[in-house]
Amino acid sequence: MTEQELYELWCENAVDDPDLQDELKAIKGDAEAIKDRFYRDLEFGTGGLRGVIGAGAYRLNIYTIRRATQGLADYVNGAFENGSVAIAYDSRIKSDVFAKEAAAVLAANGIKVHIYGELMPTPMLSWAVRYLGCSAGIVVTASHNPAKYNGYKVYGEDGCQITLDVANTVIGKINAVSMFGGAKLMTFDEGVKSGMINIIGQDVIDAYLDKVAEQGVHTDLVAESGLKVVYTPLNGTGNKPVRAVLKKIGIKEVTVVPEQENPDGNFPTCPFPNPEIKEALAKGLELCKTVKPDLLLATDPDCDRVGIAVPDPEGNYVLFSGNEVGAMLLKYICQERTALGTMPKNPVAVKTIVTTDICKKIAAEYGVELREVLTGFKFIGEQIGFLEKDGEDNRYIFGFEESYGYLAGSYVRDKDAVVGSMLICEMAAFYRTKGISLLQAREDMYKQYGNYVHTQKSFQCEGASGMERMKEIMSDLRTDPPKEIGGLKVVSVADYIASEETDTASGSKTVLTLPKSDVLAFRLEKGASVIIRPSGTEPKIKAYYTTIGDTREQAAALEEVISDSFKTILGF
Repeated sequence: MTEQELYELWCENAVDDPDLQDELKAIKGDAEAIKDRFYRDLEFGTGGLRGVIGAGAYRLNIYTIRRATQGLADYVNGAFENGSVAIAYDSRIKSDVFAKEAAAVLAANGIKVHIYGELMPTPMLSWAVRYLGCSAGIVVTASHNPAKYNGYKVYGEDGCQITLDVANTVIGKINAVSMFGGAKLMTFDEGVKSGMINIIGQDVIDAYLDKVAEQGVHTDLVAESGLKVVYTPLNGTGNKPVRAVLKKIGIKEVTVVPEQENPDGNFPTCPFPNPEIKEALAKGLELCKTVKPDLLLATDPDCDRVGIAVPDPEGNYVLFSGNEVGAMLLKYICQERTALGTMPKNPVAVKTIVTTDICKKIAAEYGVELREVLTGFKFIGEQIGFLEKDGEDNRYIFGFEESYGYLAGSYVRDKDAVVGSMLICEMAAFYRTKGISLLQAREDMYKQYGNYVHTQKSFQCEGASGMERMKEIMSDLRTDPPKEIGGLKVVSVADYIASEETDTASGSKTVLTLPKSDVLAFRLEKGASVIIRPSGTEPKIKAYYTTIGDTREQAAALEEVISDSFKTILGF
């Protein structure tokens, strides 16, 4: 069907949501607006759906949610006897609506549903799947994207985001479902009344918080440390669980940023609710001037990422990167568990390929096996699963990715900002009792292991033309890779689709054992590197830069040269 025909089909059939009808009427006769909503279906990727909320096949709405859920229901009913699915949702616009639509479709297909009665962090979905023994899980969230987005992530029975094989099976099922009339329906209230939809109880939430608290190393020191914290949930799901676990370990002084305390999917004070971005922390930083805490914590809307800022000697607050916090947590856990005698035999830590290599030096010092995986926390969760199958999940001590995602413990299989927040506060409290600030602890780490600078730059590629541009960029880089970047020679090129790394001097090739992925890594002289990949969830292409210098300033200056050079190579 043409885009105009699809538009007319939606005008006729998308009658269950008045907001969609209003939008469809508003774009009548606007060819470009119609094209943008109907030129393709919203793609169910390796983990689910993510897109702009609105009318059309290339938007997230109750019809694309119903269609995806019917496909998931067909998979669950084909793969499990008496299948069940857990559901969680965040504070985004229509998250509760989409979650209840999904629950109703599953119930209409004879699948038992366990859904939280209020918004909850993404890691608590992973917890519910495992704790309740579900066949699958759904969380309605778009993580840290702007307010116009929402998403629908699917989890497997292990509490991890679904594997590529399962995703492909679900995609096949979804493709067989027609947009209108293809999904089995009942109302949410009918599902609850029939017993097919169960509201998850407080006992499940309390058990999760107990398990988070168990991941502490020195929680006994926290209460008397005098640590003072300012916290912002960025209008998301972290407010209750983060405050609950901080209280649980004895932190008495927690001041919440008032403008960002309550759930609000419009994110009025932080258009980009991403703790990686300084602007998102502006209200928190402003409050720090008055409260003068030891630490500012910020969790993203679905509370799976956490960012921090700490005071410097002049009283200004300095943001730490995800690489820095993750490396510091790894060192803290290794150092203190070794000192306490609680380090497991043959400990394992996991990081992604775009995460700081300083971890290799930390792991080597403490005899930790460091495993590297592709970008995406599900690959870290997968490694925990491999250990669990061998009855060795206690060997896993920590995993993290540069984008502010951390996990200690095997109780969930996704990054968890609740445990991340707890461990960061505990680490800060521990160092405080030693008379060491987090700023000094960071400098001590760099002094010991080297001055690493890591940055990530994103390049927007919106709309139909943007998708093509991303493909062209990756194709051009494979066909004609740069010989140098920022004046540094490229010494090797790793292509994770071809599963090979090529030495540029000799031409010799090394086989890469990780799964195929649209990623290119350029290793440069002086230990520098550039890694590039299209985002799997957003219309952007991401570049990751690493530099090492005799000083932080030297490494930062080199990073600026390399990133400017690569931006030119990409044509932005």
